[in-house]
Amino acid sequence: MRQQIGHVSLVVDDYDEAIKFYTEKLHFRLIEDTPLTDTKRWVVVAPPGSTGCNLLLAKASNDEQKSRVGNQTGGRVFLFLFTDDFWRDYKNMIANEIKFVRQPTEESYGTVAVFEDLYGNLWDFIESKKQA
Repeated sequence: MRQQIGHVSLVVDDYDEAIKFYTEKLHFRLIEDTPLTDTKRWVVVAPPGSTGCNLLLAKASNDEQKSRVGNQTGGRVFLFLFTDDFWRDYKNMIANEIKFVRQPTEESYGTVAVFEDLYGNLWDFIESKKQA
């Protein structure tokens, strides 16, 4: 049997501001933006070079969902963005005014820092140590 996770849903306040953040500040690719109804769209973004799981940007449509925007995990890190060059991308993110809430550290598994997306969701930004 072969299975995989295709998308992770990220609740957002506004489709266009979320697309702008992910594509312009983090350089994600806009994979799809398809209108489904007058108020609902199927919006998928992915990091550059990614061939795995993508983010489905899902606009909050009621008070319960709106209460989760920016805090889908109760203050814990929610998503993990891996890179092949931490310092290149970190400097680019700083230049794009990405807010880091934990500065880079060297851990046993690699270099890591924590940043916030436009709504306050926490992301680990990681370059894994190379395997010998």
